Amino acid sequence: MPSTQTLLAFISVNILLALAPGPDNLMVLGQSIARGARAGFLLTLGCAAGCFTHTLWAALGISALVLASETAFLLLKIAGALWLFWIGWQTLRSPALGSVRARAEARSDWQDFRRGFVANAINPKVALFFLAFLPQFTDAARSAVGVQIAVLGCVFALNTIVIFGAIAFCAGKLGTLLARRPALGLWMNRLAGVIFIALALNLLLAHAPR
Repeated sequence: MPSTQTLLAFISVNILLALAPGPDNLMVLGQSIARGARAGFLLTLGCAAGCFTHTLWAALGISALVLASETAFLLLKIAGALWLFWIGWQTLRSPALGSVRARAEARSDWQDFRRGFVANAINPKVALFFLAFLPQFTDAARSAVGVQIAVLGCVFALNTIVIFGAIAFCAGKLGTLLARRPALGLWMNRLAGVIFIALALNLLLAHAPR
């Protein structure tokens, strides 16, 4: 197990990273505004599940093997970019917020969870981040590094749920206000769509680690 001091330092850095703009929290923000806090929280749970996946891969050394292959990295990169582009395109084509929220009632919780999970789990930049970031907070003298990485990954995922959950709640409230102004809500959808497409392009241009 990591020491208490290490865990506190890890959580502090984790909070800053969770608040920094990125594909996951921007997706939670955009979907919470458009579909409500519940949809945003389910996306958050999906992202957290994706974090558990990357943690397992990093602990077992699978991430290192995948990222060492240029072909595997390229395939994951293309898949992640296409997924983000699809979300952005759907957002661009969405109507005003009021109409979107009315249609969201018929959307299953599983769909929102799956969207968050897939966006996180197939993003090779997230895999690279876990592989490079988590080991920095391990100490081989304390216990098995793989076990420490697993613990840190769980802490990271739980912290993600708390931070992203707060974002979903606040953004959901904002979406309720914007739903009363369809024109403004429509432009918010357009802005969110452009952001997702930009994130997709950024991922597509990412280089495999050397």
